[in-house]
Amino acid sequence: MIASLRGLVTAVGPEQAVVEVGGVGVAVQCSPATLALLRLGEPASLPTSLVVREESLTLYGFADEDERSVFELLQTASGVGPRLALAMLAVHGPDDLRRAVAAEDIAELSRVPGIGRKGAQRIVLELRDRLGAPTARSPLGAGSPHAGAAAGWRQQVHGALVGLGWSAREADSAVDAVAATADEQQPDVAALLRAALRALDRTG
Repeated sequence: MIASLRGLVTAVGPEQAVVEVGGVGVAVQCSPATLALLRLGEPASLPTSLVVREESLTLYGFADEDERSVFELLQTASGVGPRLALAMLAVHGPDDLRRAVAAEDIAELSRVPGIGRKGAQRIVLELRDRLGAPTARSPLGAGSPHAGAAAGWRQQVHGALVGLGWSAREADSAVDAVAATADEQQPDVAALLRAALRALDRTG
């Protein structure tokens, strides 16, 4: 089990980053909000979760232990694998998910591509007593730290939308729709992604 990574960030893409550890570049899948916190050429420390499949080993990285804990708990629900769990964290921060599950907010949970009404109901039934109450600090929620430099927010949001199942054309339109609200000096990628998803909901 690889529980964490610490090293220099050598690449950041729409869905994953590469962290160099002991001369070895390790690819790690992350949510857009987590990727937004990483800086090329700077050190990073990420809690991780290794998912072992017969044909692959995939490492997932997180902003903090809370995000990893929620990621792993989500996968205990029927029909939720690592990709869907990461998609849920792309659309909702850990505390947003806790609130939605506690409130049995089926509509909010169904905003995640790949989760229909029945799937959302199942997640509520299986996880409402396990996710716990929202924490006092939620780095990926509405009060999250900004992403820093502006470069790349469009690419990250676009890549996240495509990764969640939207077409490139739909992703282009959604990015354009939220661009006017972006702080070009300190873009909050998580907030922009959620706004883009809301824009897609309105046009869908």
